[in-house]
Amino acid sequence: MALHYVTAGESHGPQLTAIVTGLPAGLPLTEDDIARDLARRQVGYGRGGRMAIERDRGRICSGVRSGLTLGSPLTIVIENRDWPNWQEVMSAAPAADDAESKARAVTRPRPGHADLPGVLKWRQHDARNILERASARETAARVAAAAVARQLLAEFGIEVFSHVISIGDATADRSGLTWAAIREAAESSPFRVGNRAYEEAMKAAVDRAAAEGDTLGGIFEVVAAGVPVGLGSCMESAARLDGQLAGAVMSIQAIKGVEIGLGFEAAHRPGSRVHDAIYFDREHPERYLEGHGPTGGFYRTTNDAGGLEGGIANGEPIIVRAAMKPIATLRRPLPSVDFESKEAYQAAHERSDVCAVPAAAVVGEAAVAFVLARAFLEKFSGDHLDDVRAAYDGYVRYLNSR
Repeated sequence: MALHYVTAGESHGPQLTAIVTGLPAGLPLTEDDIARDLARRQVGYGRGGRMAIERDRGRICSGVRSGLTLGSPLTIVIENRDWPNWQEVMSAAPAADDAESKARAVTRPRPGHADLPGVLKWRQHDARNILERASARETAARVAAAAVARQLLAEFGIEVFSHVISIGDATADRSGLTWAAIREAAESSPFRVGNRAYEEAMKAAVDRAAAEGDTLGGIFEVVAAGVPVGLGSCMESAARLDGQLAGAVMSIQAIKGVEIGLGFEAAHRPGSRVHDAIYFDREHPERYLEGHGPTGGFYRTTNDAGGLEGGIANGEPIIVRAAMKPIATLRRPLPSVDFESKEAYQAAHERSDVCAVPAAAVVGEAAVAFVLARAFLEKFSGDHLDDVRAAYDGYVRYLNSR
């Protein structure tokens, strides 16, 4: 069975749930492994009041015994600490007072949200029936599911990390920095920026937006190092790894653009300045790019392809970049129309962030990690982690024997 996950739960419901299937038995996993990524998702300058309430912790309810996966479906539950304040509004029981229920209904859709198209699509009269699930709160369950995938990748030396390139018009220059330096800086930065010299410019941009009742988006980059050549396929369109990665990252709330490697910049260059020349030297790995995975001695000195050619990983670091739009909930709301009365109003305001780009970068890591783990298990399948390891080791031996 292919690695797969599904999430459930509303933003202000009792809990979020993630169910992961297709994991091999024998993978070491604890709740602390999941908690680390959940904590990283909640930090970042510009976050709203919800992060002061929630302290996310994933509780493993099935699929693990004595610290090892069983090969059965894995269930992770994240309780919403704000639930006691919403029990009446979000109750699953039929409303006792229909008039009161209608009075509490959210009927003023917010531009940029799923409110209006969702209400029309599902024939609803309360946008809360849409916004509760459309909320980025759902990404906590995604991150929990992907924390499991990261554990699998780590067993084979594959690391996934992220850093923020820009927030608003404040853009960081990371030229000349190693991936190790970028990762270390990003993990200690409230803006998740790989060059901390640009933090003040980013802080000024966020503070300015907050003072104006506005919001900011930005661009982040996800890097996967140590990926072996051969993940993905060019034989079927759905099996192309670049398509899977782009789709997974694009599915994150507020993401409006995804590029791999040079991305759109490649369209402005001649081919001689786009494609990565191929070399071979099995004896001198110091010539390889940082973050190189097993290739049997083939290497590049540039990585404009972002680690993917023809939908297949080529052994270089996989680089995925995403553009996040500004948060759609504004304290200075935009004009909207009540979908029941059809009267003009200022859009409703729900508690929200000024800027969530650093958090979105962690969610981007989750999206990339899960796709890579799925592709990894498709190539090196096995019922137990030892079977997967045997298949992987045999493949590396084959590469080194060519």
